[in-house]
Amino acid sequence: MYSLPSLITILALLVYFILTINVGRARAQYKILPPATTGDPNFERVLRVQQNTLEQLIFFLPLLWLFSFYISPIWGAGIGAVWIIGRIIFAWGYYQAAEKRTIGFGISSFSSMILLLGSLVGISLALIDFQF
Repeated sequence: MYSLPSLITILALLVYFILTINVGRARAQYKILPPATTGDPNFERVLRVQQNTLEQLIFFLPLLWLFSFYISPIWGAGIGAVWIIGRIIFAWGYYQAAEKRTIGFGISSFSSMILLLGSLVGISLALIDFQF
């Protein structure tokens, strides 16, 4: 029943893992040794992609599971897949130039908002149906 949201969870974490590897590669390429987080603007963009995705994961993953539980695991997984695609577009654009991150950010943020609103509706309906 929850195989699809589980798959989306793993895929989202895999995308994050790849973005983290890209930070290590960028450190080597631009010669930015830890713990430094500034230097070449190209490195800083790669780092921001990884950091922003981590920030978004904290919001996305609980919403994916709440939506999947209270509304639909199939719809939750579908919206989660759109979120992942948005994050990939975000990364691809941001790696090129900061101003190219907007479309991907918008896609993933809109997906999260749908999960948030759906979760609120589902939880509210469950509370209304709750028998004291």
